[in-house]
Amino acid sequence: QVQLMESGGGWVQPGGSLRLSCAVSGPGFRVNNLTMSWYRQAPGQKRELVATLTPGGYDVNYPNSVKGRFPISRDDAKNTVYLQMDALKHADTAQYLCNAINVVFTYWGQGTQVTVSS
Repeated sequence: QVQLMESGGGWVQPGGSLRLSCAVSGPGFRVNNLTMSWYRQAPGQKRELVATLTPGGYDVNYPNSVKGRFPISRDDAKNTVYLQMDALKHADTAQYLCNAINVVFTYWGQGTQVTVSS
């Protein structure tokens, strides 16, 4: 069974940085053979797609609010995808969830909380 485990969340002051990790486990599931994405959801808000990394290495930041601040990357040896978050602001506070897609299935992690507060 595939598992996605997020880590790296926590509390940070505005302007600070965090790096989220999503470790993928399960036979035959490799981050370089999956379309990996990060989503976020704040209380009372809809889930928002933040960034996507394709097997070919094409990375995309979807919302204008995070473009240039949240690069997504992967480490094939560790079977892990990362979300680097820089210049964090209050509006970035949310539960961040890892997502993986293959040909027919979609998988979700449990999420990791990011709180940006002064």
